[in-house]
Amino acid sequence: MPAVGRGKMSRRGTGGPAPYDFRRPIKLSREHVRTLQIAFETYARGCGTLLTTRLRVVSSVTLNSIEQLNYDEYVATLANPTILALVSLDPLPGTVLMEMSSPAVMTAIDHMLGGPGGPQPERPLTDVEMPLLRGLMERMLGELRYGFETLVDINPKLRDIEYNAQFLRAHQPGDAVVIASFEMKIGTEECVASICLPFNTILPVLEHHEAIELTPAERLARDVALRNLTGGLSAAPIDVAVRFHPIRMRTDDIVDLRPGDVVPLGHPISVPLDVTVNDTVFAHAVPGNQGARLACLVVPSPQEPSKEVGRL
Repeated sequence: MPAVGRGKMSRRGTGGPAPYDFRRPIKLSREHVRTLQIAFETYARGCGTLLTTRLRVVSSVTLNSIEQLNYDEYVATLANPTILALVSLDPLPGTVLMEMSSPAVMTAIDHMLGGPGGPQPERPLTDVEMPLLRGLMERMLGELRYGFETLVDINPKLRDIEYNAQFLRAHQPGDAVVIASFEMKIGTEECVASICLPFNTILPVLEHHEAIELTPAERLARDVALRNLTGGLSAAPIDVAVRFHPIRMRTDDIVDLRPGDVVPLGHPISVPLDVTVNDTVFAHAVPGNQGARLACLVVPSPQEPSKEVGRL
């Protein structure tokens, strides 16, 4: 199996400007990555010990990287076929994926059955091999629970095992996910395994943990940054438009328009105009003037009860 995201998942350097992806406006902070790193390193150590004792061959699991991707980007890095375990982390929502290469899984099963390991055929698991794999993965999920116990009390449950990520619709293609990749060695067999966590599932856990772990100085710095950001946004100028209701016209009528032509708008006189920002209606108004300048008077929305009017 090719290394999962060996190129994509390498941690970016800290020097120089970092690109901003508007498709992923919310990203993991350094503190969040560090918190996950501690949890996954604990899982990796326990998993390496588990594999060594369960398979009776020297094994190790080492955390490679943690990165935020879109689900379709993650799927593009996976080999076909591969072993994908669908896991639920009760009480957290969403589906977690635990991925291992087929050769590594076949090697592990060979050792469990008393074999020497070595090169293995790529084929679906038999009815005898599947329970062995499920039992091994359920033990690995126990180590995952232990690794995350300082963050949240979870109860990982193995739901199903699949072979082809292209046909697996665990998440929408554009959904943000957090990928932890691991260097896994089972005897002489090496592969890069991975765990895929939904971003919306793990972010509240990290934010809650951050709120508990922040020092007073860190909390003060965060509050100051929030006030500065809020103040800057409040003072930012935006374009506001006051509009009549739109109408539909034929293309040839638009082309034939000449100065002096009258276009009926169809906007009822009793209905106020829409006050919009970026095509979003947020208020209603009636047109007028203030001295020599055009103006409008903000009025209650037709759907709202009467309120005190104000000037825009």
